[in-house]
Amino acid sequence: MPILDFLFFDAGGGHRAAATALKLAMEQEQLPWEPRLVHLQDILAPADVFKKVLRIDLQEIYNLMLRRGWTLGSEQGLRFMQGVIRLYHGTEVKLMWEWWQFRSKAAAPDGVVSVVPNFNRAIYEGLQKALPGTPYITILTDIADFPPAFWMEKQDQYFICGSDRAYRQALDMGHPKNRVFQTSGMILHPRFYQPLDVDVAAERTAAGLDPSTPTGLVLFGGYGTGVMKDILRRLDESGQNLQLILIAGRNESLKKQLETQPSRIRKHVVGFTSEIPRWMKLSNFFIGKPGPGSLSEAVHMGLPAITVRNAWTLPQERYNAEWLRENKLGLVLKSFDAIGQAASELLTGGRLEEMSANAKRIQNRAIFEIPGLLNEIMTRRP
Repeated sequence: MPILDFLFFDAGGGHRAAATALKLAMEQEQLPWEPRLVHLQDILAPADVFKKVLRIDLQEIYNLMLRRGWTLGSEQGLRFMQGVIRLYHGTEVKLMWEWWQFRSKAAAPDGVVSVVPNFNRAIYEGLQKALPGTPYITILTDIADFPPAFWMEKQDQYFICGSDRAYRQALDMGHPKNRVFQTSGMILHPRFYQPLDVDVAAERTAAGLDPSTPTGLVLFGGYGTGVMKDILRRLDESGQNLQLILIAGRNESLKKQLETQPSRIRKHVVGFTSEIPRWMKLSNFFIGKPGPGSLSEAVHMGLPAITVRNAWTLPQERYNAEWLRENKLGLVLKSFDAIGQAASELLTGGRLEEMSANAKRIQNRAIFEIPGLLNEIMTRRP
């Protein structure tokens, strides 16, 4: 059976999640391709200068930065990191070539799919050196590119984009239309499409919540953030009639702090969970950072979002907030200091119902569209 290598890394949780979801979707579709997950860090580890100097690899530096909230000046940090990547470009190409030539000790792929930014030039050149003519496809896991040299490079490859803006960016760069494809949204795990038989009132009651009070879901990735404590406090002080489900993820310390934090409003705190669709089903709106995955999940589940766009927002996520505002899917703040006022605006004058209806009109089927697009790309090659 022909093989498709899916390259991912763990800088943020979205890249591994996208690759895993696509592998599952392809297996469910029973397409005549064997999807094989390949961790880019395993290939490029010898060239990781950060690991050599700081004893911590590049992806973990990124994740630590996110967990600690060290994102002020992240655009300058990104450009510095890209400069280091370019400095070691020749070594990276050599490592990619060696991987497909002999280091992987596995059958050569018939096509390669990347769900990672920043390294696509090195991956492509290494692939073409090792296996000339092998199709190379980049699937953007951000709503738009953040040029230069983030997702898109000027090279003979395919792109799968999840928005009009990303599609136009690829064409404006000069890529031919027959090599650029657009899906109806971002990649979501197939579990978001499974029927959910949920008695909202009963499950809210079981979680210690009121069955009929407007409920916000507060989610900031797999490790949460201390900002969640401020959001709880400010909403508690706002006098609004609402309650919260707060997902602290793997951050047990944060979970305990949220559980013991005094509040007038009802709250339910959740640790790490794979049941995000269920908790979203129990909610009326979403509060979180403008990550492409979490915003897309919320919109898919019909939840208007409250998010921020400011100097601490990751540069590749800034357009996401604009996309949310342009499509009337939520509110964008300069800071979560204004969360009380934002909640009041969302919960009065029919705004919640209007934005929820807008969200429900968006039919994101990307996870089911991409396997067919990959099959088309692989079968059209000469």
